[in-house]
Amino acid sequence: MRVVITDANLLPLRTELEGLVPHDELVWLPDELLDALKTADVLVGPEFTQEMADAAPRLRLVQVAGAGTDRVQATGVPVANTYHHEDSIAEYIVWALIALRRELPQADAALRRNRWRSPVYDAALPQPQTLSSAKVGFLGFGHIGQATWRVLQAFGAQAQAVAARGKADGLSWAGDITQLPRLLEESNVLVVCAPLTEATRGIIGAAELSKLGADGVLVNVARGPLVQEQALYDALLNHTIRGAALDVWYTYPSGGDQAQPAEAPFGELDNVLVTPHLSGITRQTYRGRIHDIAANLTALAEGNELRNVVQL
Repeated sequence: MRVVITDANLLPLRTELEGLVPHDELVWLPDELLDALKTADVLVGPEFTQEMADAAPRLRLVQVAGAGTDRVQATGVPVANTYHHEDSIAEYIVWALIALRRELPQADAALRRNRWRSPVYDAALPQPQTLSSAKVGFLGFGHIGQATWRVLQAFGAQAQAVAARGKADGLSWAGDITQLPRLLEESNVLVVCAPLTEATRGIIGAAELSKLGADGVLVNVARGPLVQEQALYDALLNHTIRGAALDVWYTYPSGGDQAQPAEAPFGELDNVLVTPHLSGITRQTYRGRIHDIAANLTALAEGNELRNVVQL
């Protein structure tokens, strides 16, 4: 089979992936994508537009090398995804929660200016709390939420969730989306890890952030637009919530590594951690993913059932 790969994140494992599917022809990051798709059996990449579909008459599978399929716009071809990022993202979430709840970004910035920002030297500053006092609300409780909860249990945290299925094991409680107000009122941490759909777009706005409260911390590792941009900026600026860690954004580079991630100037705030969608980017993540990709290429060639087929 002829496999066109457009996901540059797979390049560090190119030799390993090619060794897993020695009988397939792998075309890496073609300069003329539409021409390459004319004879492609499989596309491995994050995006599939109608223009790409029209150029690929013999395409049999779109394999996304990650979980998100929100950039797959064309239909008519089976679409599969893969995961293996949950442990990496769980580490990021726990790191962010510790940093934000202990106000480490502010302490770091202050000491760079020779100010010792600590309750020891400034009695007006509140003493921070450990994760054992965290009441974590998960918006979405799939692979990422479950992996994060496994780690947080070691710290003695409590957790509850709003999930598509409306139930989850091991939590204080879990409900469907109608329970979101309760989730926010009973949590001092909100982890946003739900898929971006028309139902979830903008689901967290000013009213929801107000319910999270002045000690509240938000971590978004899902997609930026689940949280309303201006409402989040205002909540951080006005200290409606304590802080946020944002790994997903509202705009992305169209080429190269330069782009303003949002219209609001989040980078000017001292109570927000900003990272360029890297929480799941580890060697372990992509090693797991190439094995899923190879398994699906083999299954397709042999006429067997595919893994992780997504219903769009």
